[in-house]
Amino acid sequence: MDVTSIGADRIQSMMAQLKAAATKPAGAPVAPVGPGAEAPAARVNFADALKSSLDHVSEVQGKAKELGRAFSMGDDSVSLSDVMIAMQKSSINFQATVQVRNKLVSAYQEIMNMQV
Repeated sequence: MDVTSIGADRIQSMMAQLKAAATKPAGAPVAPVGPGAEAPAARVNFADALKSSLDHVSEVQGKAKELGRAFSMGDDSVSLSDVMIAMQKSSINFQATVQVRNKLVSAYQEIMNMQV
């Protein structure tokens, strides 16, 4: 099964970054913390980042669909737990994408309602 997952070390790294961000004054740049921390990335085009995120969500949904189809066809190499985990990951990715979309629409509406 080739479904990506978040390991404990990655969660610890994220927690360290959140703690570092919470202790810094507002407006200060957040430096990566923990093992394997990378330097801040160069500027990223928002449209490219959004497209790659949507492509990733689509890829995860496709993998979940393929696993479900393989399981329903009787493939012995695919277990029910693998299918259920892939479907849950797909669902969580999709829900996160919908929440980001809702925030973007809300921000757009707020900007449009600003007085010039």
